[in-house]
Amino acid sequence: MDTTVQNGREDPGGQIQSGAGIAKYEDLPDEELILRMRSGEPGISDYLMEKYKWLVRQKVREMFLVGGEQDDLIQEGMIGLFKAVRDYRPDKETSFQTFARLCIDRQLYTAIKTQNRQKHLPLNTYISLSTEGEEIRLWDGRSEDPEKILLEQESARLLRKKIWASLSRLETQVLESYLEGAGYSVIAEKIGKTPKSVDNALRRIRTKIKAEMTQSEAYSE
Repeated sequence: MDTTVQNGREDPGGQIQSGAGIAKYEDLPDEELILRMRSGEPGISDYLMEKYKWLVRQKVREMFLVGGEQDDLIQEGMIGLFKAVRDYRPDKETSFQTFARLCIDRQLYTAIKTQNRQKHLPLNTYISLSTEGEEIRLWDGRSEDPEKILLEQESARLLRKKIWASLSRLETQVLESYLEGAGYSVIAEKIGKTPKSVDNALRRIRTKIKAEMTQSEAYSE
């Protein structure tokens, strides 16, 4: 399937939706929208892509910290979101937002793993740095064993705790604001530092995250 991404929007066959009239969908549940989309109603795919771009941005910010290239990750995240719109089944118990989060995670994980393999860096376990996020082990289809899934989730939770514990007070403040979506200038004003100090803090955070992940991979071998 050919796809294109323009201005953060991705659609099959190179067709970018206009976005006109999507406000009428705001009060409808996602599951109903998916059913109406499958019945041929136009504009719904475009609306859902727009509605959940914030989720892509949130995930990209987390994955950027563990070694990704931001522009590339945005494109990958939008592709993951499109796959969620395309493949979601409303008859399942999982909500569309949860399914979209998983599809975006998987798309970003695959991209990051490829990048890091080329750089000889590990990324066999996905972790969510957000305190409201849920750690999910993303297998590349290798294992569906429930016991192993639980063990991997617990390992990811422990790794996240170690990462946060390794940060200084300043770095913690910077990371919390960064994950909330704040830019360098906003973070700098909030903590009383310069944007350069914020940038330096994020660089240190990335270094610490990679170090903790490398150590975790060594212990798991």
